Amino acid sequence: MAKVLLEMKNITKTFPGVKALDNVNLKVEEGEIHALVGENGAGKSTLMNVLSGIYPYGTYEGDIVYDGQVCKFNKIKDSEEKGIVIIHQELALIPYMTIGENMFLGNERGKKFAINWNETHGLSEKYLKMVGLKESSRTLIKDIGTGKQQLVEIAKALAKNAKLLILDEPTASLNETDSKALLDLLLKFKQEGMTSIIISHKLNEIAYCADKITVIRDGSTIETLDKNKDDISEDRIIKGMVGRDLTDRFPKRAEKHIGDINMEIKDWTVYHPIYTERKVVDKVSINVRKGEVVGISGLMGAGRTELAMSVFGHSYGTNISGRVFINGKEVHMKSVGDAIKNKLAYVTEDRKGNGLVLSNSIKINTTMANLGAVSSHTVINRDKEYAVAVDYKEKLKTKCPSVEQNVGNLSGGNQQKVLLAKWMFTDPDVLILDEPTRGIDVGAKYEIYCIINQLIADGKSVIMISSELPEVLGMCDRIYVMNEGRIVGEVTAEEASQEVIMSHILKSSK
Repeated sequence: MAKVLLEMKNITKTFPGVKALDNVNLKVEEGEIHALVGENGAGKSTLMNVLSGIYPYGTYEGDIVYDGQVCKFNKIKDSEEKGIVIIHQELALIPYMTIGENMFLGNERGKKFAINWNETHGLSEKYLKMVGLKESSRTLIKDIGTGKQQLVEIAKALAKNAKLLILDEPTASLNETDSKALLDLLLKFKQEGMTSIIISHKLNEIAYCADKITVIRDGSTIETLDKNKDDISEDRIIKGMVGRDLTDRFPKRAEKHIGDINMEIKDWTVYHPIYTERKVVDKVSINVRKGEVVGISGLMGAGRTELAMSVFGHSYGTNISGRVFINGKEVHMKSVGDAIKNKLAYVTEDRKGNGLVLSNSIKINTTMANLGAVSSHTVINRDKEYAVAVDYKEKLKTKCPSVEQNVGNLSGGNQQKVLLAKWMFTDPDVLILDEPTRGIDVGAKYEIYCIINQLIADGKSVIMISSELPEVLGMCDRIYVMNEGRIVGEVTAEEASQEVIMSHILKSSK
């Protein structure tokens, strides 16, 4: 029988007005990959923050037993000294520093006032090789993609002599190829004796790599499934997470009433804002009809987000050319204000960085894109603002004690609902959704899909950008396939399949 490396016993953690963890138990054996799953707000990240010392000893009840010893971590440095290293969903890398500088930031090589750069870069190259990353340690972080940045974080953890690696949504921002490469790396580490805990909403990835799966629901441990003994199919995991069978992941629309073209983009071309000679969107022409969900599928870096942001008031890019028509009339949207006036909204893929002000309340975030609707002579009517926020909270079933609560205290799924509310309040005719369900659980995804269907039933148009092919296939009436800045295919829902979409991408690659 394998040695138990970690045991968390009866962990209880309370925040003002909320019991986030209620007698949670977790047992992890040495050399296994142990998955932690549950809906947004279930308590997964809170439990890992307790383990890593982010929530110090004394702020929670219960015991952490690691490698046979009861541990009382007061800060993250304490857990790292024991070999417990956590990699958060939001990568902690500084863009304008090199890979090597980032890897040893806070863990510098050399003397107190003299960093040994030869040792820093030498060790960096060693650990980069271990994770299969061929970049030079002197490369700036900003010059490598998200997948490679994730590998830098893992190399950084190895440089801290990690024995237990905790990964919180490690593949949330990765395409399928990079995701599989990362999971294969974890399996390689497992063969070498490394123990890992992985939090993920991508259940197919969990089934692929995990030995055991612990399900947390509403702050309590529900069950632990063993790959060698139990059914770990996606349907079985979902049942544990949501407490019921979820027979259909994508809600059906009662009727489809697809009307005339609502928005048309013609010959849209965009160049990179810094590397101005690089074309990132190349003569793209697409359209969307009233009552229609149009998908834009493609690999990461295909230019989908760049297309959406540049159309939305020139929020991205330089030397932008092309034409946009709304309801048959050509419009010029050179600012976000212009886009909003023309009934266009864009829900960003980066809700924490660009979509929401986390330190502000749900109320303020809900109305900030349309303050004129809750103001009189530039003075905000606080009662009206409150009523609007409550209305959207109820419409979208946002889970929160009050609309006065800070958005930063909400789970990912509920933050996404606030972001949707913010743009729905502008009353758009066309809504561009960029990765609308990234990093949220299957239950919250279903609720977002229901909101999309309601928008469509109201005659709105939705353009959905998603890296998850099942989502695109399950929700869209028509799908454009984008690769290397160009539209390389267009398929109807009836014609579409993962194979057809990937075939368009592969045939078009230079």
